[in-house]
Amino acid sequence: MACQSPRRRHRAALYSAALLAACATSAKAADQFRQAADGSSIECAVSARELTRFALIDDQFASVSKISSGTPYNDFAVTNEPLRGDIYVSVPETFAARAISFFATTRKGYVYKLACKIEPIPAVQVFIANPAIARSKAADWEHETPLSTSAVRLIQAMANDQTVEGFEVRQSANPPTRVGDLEVRLIADYRGASLAGQVVRIANRGPKRVTLAEADLAPADTLAITIVDPELDPGSSTTALIVGINEGVGQ
Repeated sequence: MACQSPRRRHRAALYSAALLAACATSAKAADQFRQAADGSSIECAVSARELTRFALIDDQFASVSKISSGTPYNDFAVTNEPLRGDIYVSVPETFAARAISFFATTRKGYVYKLACKIEPIPAVQVFIANPAIARSKAADWEHETPLSTSAVRLIQAMANDQTVEGFEVRQSANPPTRVGDLEVRLIADYRGASLAGQVVRIANRGPKRVTLAEADLAPADTLAITIVDPELDPGSSTTALIVGINEGVGQ
């Protein structure tokens, strides 16, 4: 069995560290965020005593279908707000059931079933995103130019900390990963329809100067990469911008 050279082992370890840094955890928030596909069921919690707002990301509610009990004291109410396309749900104190459910149709033609537990919580907001809508916008942005050119455009957007139409941007809170004398940390992760980009921070914690090469960080499917300052003195750091194929499409 052939042995890897120290240079190749270092390159593989550095790339692996960049991948490990990409596993970010999201912080909990008071509001509820859900992803849904057309025809899917969305589980959530509504307030037992106050209003619950449902809002669609890049879409609006058009209509709601529910069964009426015929008695106002034992029925929940759904109110449509026409300006923004949100809906508000209120549950009376006399409502006997512990959960509610209804169907909602959006102006872009999607249908969702909402099944929500009734809980003693303050007024709350439920934000619903359909990844198909975002992917469509991201695909439009990517198709404005050839894919290789779009990869360079994404590099420029990440360098300037800009949002890109339809791209999901996640800020990482994970601690850095150590590879030899180098400290590698994912700063931001961009996900579009076909492209994925990472903003990676690399610091030299060793006693000697280090020269970074693009091949140290770039996997086989990399379309564009930029290292702001490849020469790292001891204690200094730099940023690497990497764009490749989004392998998470459809997952």
